[in-house]
Amino acid sequence: MQSRVDRQLRALALAKACAACGARVRTIGHLTGLPPREALRLLFPDRMAVPRGRSPDSPEWYHGANLLHRAEASIVVALYRRLRDADFPAGEALVGAYRHYVGICQPPHRISFDRAFDLAAHTDGLWLTDTRSFSLVTCPTCHSEFLAAFGSVARSNDHCPFCKLVQRYGTDPRVQGAFPVQPLAAPSAEQLGMLILLQRSFGSSTGQAGTSSASESQP
Repeated sequence: MQSRVDRQLRALALAKACAACGARVRTIGHLTGLPPREALRLLFPDRMAVPRGRSPDSPEWYHGANLLHRAEASIVVALYRRLRDADFPAGEALVGAYRHYVGICQPPHRISFDRAFDLAAHTDGLWLTDTRSFSLVTCPTCHSEFLAAFGSVARSNDHCPFCKLVQRYGTDPRVQGAFPVQPLAAPSAEQLGMLILLQRSFGSSTGQAGTSSASESQP
């Protein structure tokens, strides 16, 4: 069982990680329990740097969002749910998922940390609400997980944002820019050397096998 000091240190570490991801003070308070004034004092000594703006409201936003926003929202929540399924606490799972999302998706990132928080809250019924508005469903065609209204069942790929991205990829520059084709890394000298050795070894073995087979076939 954690001591009070350990809990406070953990809350401060989580608050710092949330602030680094661009979280608003309100979001940090929900995730850590820190009072707003304390969060401001500890994390935002420069009051001009405090994130501002209207807090996201994802249940209405998601269903009217464009394709790229829906795809990236689904990526964030899928990453978050995987960490939750691995028994990570909700706050740490959200931070880890958001960092991973930022690392794998092309900037500019369409999902802010506050939006990710709101999406997770309305998926699990946490922090902001007891009501679950979203479910992660699996596309029967591409097998990707995507967000849908709570209780939905994906019987086709009609609402899968990832299938739609694939369909539009060849003609939509915005989709191409958001998910660029990654070039294959050039092999190093050591890797090339190993490939040559393997090819020679394979060729030698094939030649020996062919000679042996020819000898056995002779009367």
